[in-house]
Amino acid sequence: MRRHFDSLIVGGGIIGSSIAFQLAKRGYKVAVLEKGKVAGKASGAAAGILGTQTELTEDDPLFRMACKSRSLYRSLIPELEDLSQLHIGWRNKGTYKVAVDQDQERELKRLIERQAELEERAEWLSIEELLKREPSISSELRGAMFIPEDGQLEAKELSHAFAKASVSLGAEFFEFINVADFILQEGKVLGVKTTAGEFLADSVVVASGAWSREVLERTGLSLPIIPVKGECFSVIPESPLIQGTIFSHGCYLVPKCSGRVLVGATVKVNSFDEKVTIDGVSSLMAKAQALVPGIGKAEWDRAWAGIRPQSADGQPFLGEHPDYKGLYIATGHFRNGILLAPVTGELIADLIEGKSDQPNPFDLTRLDSWDHTGKGVLL
Repeated sequence: MRRHFDSLIVGGGIIGSSIAFQLAKRGYKVAVLEKGKVAGKASGAAAGILGTQTELTEDDPLFRMACKSRSLYRSLIPELEDLSQLHIGWRNKGTYKVAVDQDQERELKRLIERQAELEERAEWLSIEELLKREPSISSELRGAMFIPEDGQLEAKELSHAFAKASVSLGAEFFEFINVADFILQEGKVLGVKTTAGEFLADSVVVASGAWSREVLERTGLSLPIIPVKGECFSVIPESPLIQGTIFSHGCYLVPKCSGRVLVGATVKVNSFDEKVTIDGVSSLMAKAQALVPGIGKAEWDRAWAGIRPQSADGQPFLGEHPDYKGLYIATGHFRNGILLAPVTGELIADLIEGKSDQPNPFDLTRLDSWDHTGKGVLL
């Protein structure tokens, strides 16, 4: 069986669904092909932190892209909730990036100064000021950088909202369909071959997260994407422990609208193993209790793991395939897939429409100067 579309998207996570949403809004006939369930991998496992100033510290194209994406959420959330009839769990109580020692305190104060120069809001809170806002936090900390604009939401619900909103605009989603190969002819993509037959289209987007490298190898491209396993768990306290997200080296605590507190995340490089381990969870428990001692009395909820796509230089790949016209790539977002989903959807849709006339620092031309050894991996 053959099906014809304007654009095909390989991967039904947050990135693929965001691209589908943008294309469907622009009148494209779109199909999303997902080998499992929509948002069944990293998108459903993410903490949902919109950590522009929390995660990213340098004034570079990625930071500026993240700032733009965070701002897009203000109008996007009500639009998605209206179209999808899903509640995304948006919560904007800010993020506290805490210092456990004097060196970290000095570094965070320098970071606040740098971000002020970029006109991004952040302030230093002494431990006394921090305890007034978050009484459950450990008094052993030095203080925190408070970032009022870095909110958070429910990642899985957001991913489903993108998908449902896309469907309401005419997009089609196909779950449990595996892409076996691409249909390529004279330097152009014509579609894909799948376990359910051929899908033809003028453009194809590979947005398969950590599995993008495997998918793209069928085109002769060895994309330097590294799978990074992250384990998380959640608990349910009897009463609210924290209002804002607590972010530290190696651990974060995210209070959800439901009352749960999500704790993450471990980092295991080059692993597609999605099993949750005692070592992983116990290390997170110790770090979480050091930050918020009262979390030890909370009721256990559940634990899970996700596989995040990390590029060898820490930057996402967003652009056209170097050898085949009409074949686009959107992957390598690592810990910031949720944050960068809105701007990624817009950028890829612009490229497909031929509307983008600005330099793209995330395209695949940078592969030409790499030795493909993976040196310089950023975590």
